[in-house]
Amino acid sequence: MTLRGNRRFSIDRRALLAGAGALTATAALAGCQRAEAPVDEEGRVRLRFATDWRAQAEHGGFYQALASGAYAKRGLNVEIIQGGPAVNVPQLLASGAVELGMGSNSFIPMNLVAEGAPVKAVAAFFQKDPQVLIAHPDPALESIADLAGRPFLLATASRDAFWVWLKAKYGFTDDQVRTYNFNPAPFLADERAVQQGYLTSEPYSIEQAAGFAPRVFLLADEGYPSYAAMVLAPNAFARDNAAALRSFIAASAEGWRDYIQGDGKAADALIRKANPEMTQAILDQARARLKANGIVDGGDAALYGLGAMTAERWQAFFDVTSQAGVYPTNLDWRQAFTTQYLPGRGRS
Repeated sequence: MTLRGNRRFSIDRRALLAGAGALTATAALAGCQRAEAPVDEEGRVRLRFATDWRAQAEHGGFYQALASGAYAKRGLNVEIIQGGPAVNVPQLLASGAVELGMGSNSFIPMNLVAEGAPVKAVAAFFQKDPQVLIAHPDPALESIADLAGRPFLLATASRDAFWVWLKAKYGFTDDQVRTYNFNPAPFLADERAVQQGYLTSEPYSIEQAAGFAPRVFLLADEGYPSYAAMVLAPNAFARDNAAALRSFIAASAEGWRDYIQGDGKAADALIRKANPEMTQAILDQARARLKANGIVDGGDAALYGLGAMTAERWQAFFDVTSQAGVYPTNLDWRQAFTTQYLPGRGRS
């Protein structure tokens, strides 16, 4: 499978996690009483962590923590469960199939709050959502605002996600939208077209297919407030396993630091073993883009440490989405996250 194929279902995945799983998760999670994690024969707490897609560089810090022993030295026996097109993280959490899960963007925990599911984001290891807009090379394009009037190739799920923010911020209109079917051919055929993508995926695949470097706009650099690569925990599990959860977050932060700033080969080996369709070239370019753009250690992490979240960012996300009608304006958005398990307790 090509890189483009590996990411092809990513937006569908996000739609599934952000929507269909919430109602299913609500009843089961609400019924949780005690949720103490089991221990293995060596007395280590067993934790199963479900990622949002097949193993890739966007999960590198978690695999690095596994490979380096960062989890084990904190008394944890962690198993990383790969995501995929048929995997629904909220449903896995609701059924007890996993103790922790990964949230791709801020819509996921906010949607769970809207459905009444008692689950929160407890850390955000991507300070910037890697969502991008891609255009043909054009020296006149200096910012997203310069894309006014152009056709946008967007997946259906994206129209209810970051497109909401783009319309509110730049005045774009729905008549600009064309359907994106995860095929770059329409974009390549129209020099005025704008295509959605992921920083670590589509720009590289377009370069490989078309032989030119496209113009890439990282939404986060122009104010898009969504977090990504979040750790999701049911409230009952967090309550009954606070020490283990804090240890998981601290070890994951160590893993992400080492993956971005150090040598990621050990993590990459585990990723390729788990996902044989992944190549080292794809991993190398993705890791380089994560590093160059401050996805992991920029933003709030630069001030408060890896995994950090702030109420200001969550409120900014809620304000723009609720004003656009995505959520009721009286929704208690603070129920989407907590910082109490972050190293140093973060900011709440």
